[in-house]
Amino acid sequence: MAEKQTLATWYDEKYGKMPNASLFEQLGGTAAVDAAVDIFYRKVLGDDRINRFFEGVDMEKQAAKQKAFLTMAFGGPHNYTGQDMRKGHAHLVKQGLNDGHFDAVVENLGATLKELGVAGNLIGQVAAIAESTRNDVLGR
Repeated sequence: MAEKQTLATWYDEKYGKMPNASLFEQLGGTAAVDAAVDIFYRKVLGDDRINRFFEGVDMEKQAAKQKAFLTMAFGGPHNYTGQDMRKGHAHLVKQGLNDGHFDAVVENLGATLKELGVAGNLIGQVAAIAESTRNDVLGR
């Protein structure tokens, strides 16, 4: 028996995502962000270019902060209570965090979204949001 279809699901299948939907909604909401962050951190922790920055980090707590931040950054509910990007990454800049590391993070994020079947135009929007934080993350 087929699952019951919501009006929003029907609309999305017939016409594509609603044009006024936030990026958060277009990506699939909380469930999609949660799945993406979980896959993203698996990729990051397996990436020798950047995994050293996560040594000793409580990854459950880190993932929860990242989920709240991305939800807010993508236009979803504003439940992020962490530090701003500059303060939150200052200790990593002191450990040598640089543009190459930032690029690796963005690369892992893009690969995660591609793995989840996210449309290229939405991946581009996510990458642009990530890029907009570069100078703050790197303390410039």
